[in-house]
Amino acid sequence: MISWAECSARERLAQLLDAGSFHEWLPPAARVMSPHLAQLGVPCAFDDGVAIGRGRLDDRPVFVAAQEGAFMGGGVGEVHGAKLVGLLQRALRCSPGDRPQAVLLLADSGGVRLHEANAGLIAVSEVMRSLLDVRAAGIPVIVLIGSANGCFGGMGIVARCADHVVMSDIGRLAMSGPEVIEASHGVDEFDSRDRALVWRTTGGKHRWLSGDCDALVEDDVQAFRRAAISALGASRPVTLAVLEAEHRLLAERLALLPEGLDGDAEAPTLWARLGVHDPGRIAQMDVAQVRSLRTRSEE
Repeated sequence: MISWAECSARERLAQLLDAGSFHEWLPPAARVMSPHLAQLGVPCAFDDGVAIGRGRLDDRPVFVAAQEGAFMGGGVGEVHGAKLVGLLQRALRCSPGDRPQAVLLLADSGGVRLHEANAGLIAVSEVMRSLLDVRAAGIPVIVLIGSANGCFGGMGIVARCADHVVMSDIGRLAMSGPEVIEASHGVDEFDSRDRALVWRTTGGKHRWLSGDCDALVEDDVQAFRRAAISALGASRPVTLAVLEAEHRLLAERLALLPEGLDGDAEAPTLWARLGVHDPGRIAQMDVAQVRSLRTRSEE
């Protein structure tokens, strides 16, 4: 078993895709770097923290992007975002017979890069628009989350715009990261050093039980590969009915939590009210056990 969390972006690509099939666009040798970081005296990366290209998965063509969390926490800046947008738009420009079976995004990001705040925010909005265009064209977008940085901020929104979200039990997904919440509202609101609290409210098990991810897997590259293969070609059109149904589910979930509930009790209370038996044991359960407790049916 190879740990997904311990791999670099390119190691994940090499293990996820069919052997030797990955062809990178704008590799480090092209030296397409952020124009802003150097002006601020911040070290740059020759690929700006993301590898994009094409490959094959189970002998089927796919486009892929893998964020490198070791560079600025996988933060999205102008060039980083432009590479993601270019990948998505290239999928749309392919003739129908040459279109990929899916676009895979290997997320490893804390969100927008603060050094390029405005440019990064604009880039994230363009990624979301391009992603939805790809979905509208019938090409599924699959987001894989299981890295050390998780998937937060703007990338958390991007992930929830996708057709399919695959998470490991140690993966994390949320709009605001724990440190951001603590900095904004204080440690009494959210203690980012409480790792049990962090995983209980943003981790893969919680996202699976609450219906925010489509597959929960072990921290294993081959488990991610199998989940991605199962989602190939499975497009989920974005319709008004789908959006309204999702809003209803979110409203119902919010209504399950009483006002003023202590943060330590929020996730277990929600799990119990979703019908999960013995929610206090979730942290000790393995992935197979947690998968069997799913209460939200698939669309």
